[in-house]
Amino acid sequence: MHLLIAETDHATYAELLHQAAPELQLHASADPAELSLLAAGCPLWLGQPDLLAALLAQGHKPQWLQSTWAGITPLLAPQLPCDYRLSRAVGIFGQVMAEYVLGHLLAHERQLFARLAAQVEQRWDIGLPHSLVGRRVLIVGCGDIGQSVAHFLAPFGVELLGVASQARVQKPFLEVTGMDQLPRLAAQADYLVNLLPDTPATRDIYDAALLARLQPSALLINAGRGVAVVDADLVAALEQGQLAGAVIDVCRQEPLPASHPFWTAPHLLLTGHTSAPTEPRLMAQLFLDNLTRFRTGHELRGQVDFVRGY
Repeated sequence: MHLLIAETDHATYAELLHQAAPELQLHASADPAELSLLAAGCPLWLGQPDLLAALLAQGHKPQWLQSTWAGITPLLAPQLPCDYRLSRAVGIFGQVMAEYVLGHLLAHERQLFARLAAQVEQRWDIGLPHSLVGRRVLIVGCGDIGQSVAHFLAPFGVELLGVASQARVQKPFLEVTGMDQLPRLAAQADYLVNLLPDTPATRDIYDAALLARLQPSALLINAGRGVAVVDADLVAALEQGQLAGAVIDVCRQEPLPASHPFWTAPHLLLTGHTSAPTEPRLMAQLFLDNLTRFRTGHELRGQVDFVRGY
C-alpha cells in the first residue's frame, strides 16, 4: 500500500515507518510541487494539515488521512472534501503539554521572571515566592490533552476545575461544567489554561466581558488556539491590571506580525507555538495503530467528525 508522507521532517518519519512496516511503499516530501505529483498514487496520507490541505484543494483525495497535528483546522475549510476518513493526532501530547503548563505555573509562583528582571537591574529582590498547593487551576478543554495535564498537576495539591462541551464527572477534576459555566469558574481561578480546539463554538470566547471576571492575580495560559482570544481585549485587560499576566503560545496569525500589540503588551509572554511539538516516534506508533484499525475496519483513534470539527 502506498503512503504519502507530507512533513517537514519527512525523512525521520520515513525511516521509522520503513523499519516498523516495510510492506508500505513510502513517498515522502515537504515540497508542495513534488507532493502534488505523488498524491494521486497514494491512498494513505500522513502529515501536516497545511501541506495536505493544499493537495485536497487541487482535487486529490485519500482514503484515509492521518494528521500529525492535534489541530486540523486547515483540513476543515468549507471548499475541501469531507468524504474520506480523517484522524488527528491524539494520545501523544499529554505529558509534553503538561510539562509546559506546569513550567509556567511554577515560574509564576516562584517569580522567576521578576528575579531575572531584578538581576538585570542589580537589585536584591526579597519578595517571597508561593506554593501551588491550594491554587485553583481551571482547564478549559478536558479532552485527551486536558485530562493528561490535570493528572500531571494533581500531585502538586492544586484544585482542578474543568470546562468541557458538556458537564460530566471526570477525575481528578473537582468539577467539570459545560461552556455556559465558564464565566463563573473563570472568576474563581488562579490559573486559566485554555486547551480548546478551533471550532465555531470556541472562537472569541476570551473577550472583554470574560477577562473582566478574572482575579487581578490570575494568569491566563493559551495553548489551545489563537482564535479563542480577542487580542485587543486581552491587551486592554493587561494594561488595566485585570489579570496578572498571560502566556500565549498560539496566535491568530503565525508568525506574529511585527506590529502586533502582543510584542509589547505588559506581563505577556510569547512562546511561539512550541508548547507541545509532535514527537515523530510517538506519532509513528499512533499511525501504525491506526493503520491496523483502518485495515480491519475499526474506528480510528482520533477519528474526526467533520460536523463537530474534531
